[in-house]
Amino acid sequence: MARPKLNIDPKLVQDLASIGCKTSEIAIVVGCSVDTLDGRFSEELAKGRENLKISLRRWQLEAAKKGNTSMLIWLGKQLLQQTDKIEQVQEITVRETLTPKQVQEIIEADPFLLKSKTETK
Repeated sequence: MARPKLNIDPKLVQDLASIGCKTSEIAIVVGCSVDTLDGRFSEELAKGRENLKISLRRWQLEAAKKGNTSMLIWLGKQLLQQTDKIEQVQEITVRETLTPKQVQEIIEADPFLLKSKTETK
């Protein structure tokens, strides 16, 4: 003989989901298993969670309208695909001892490199 169906208020399930309760928490409140909620009340759980998302978006937009710069930046990144531009500059200094032959090759390749300041004026 199967157990009798529990009398669970669908609106209560949805309301609890809309304030962010986990399914396991809702199960404790209404006195059933998580499997029962997932099986019989999946629509109410989904709708409640979607209502929570809508409320959060509304609160975020209100905070942004009031000048919350962190919220403005976050919403810009989430909704407008804005990003922080990070510029990295790296300077590398390589010191190498040149042989006299290498110095001669450099001078022959570009004789203007070693002109004195007085010669270039």
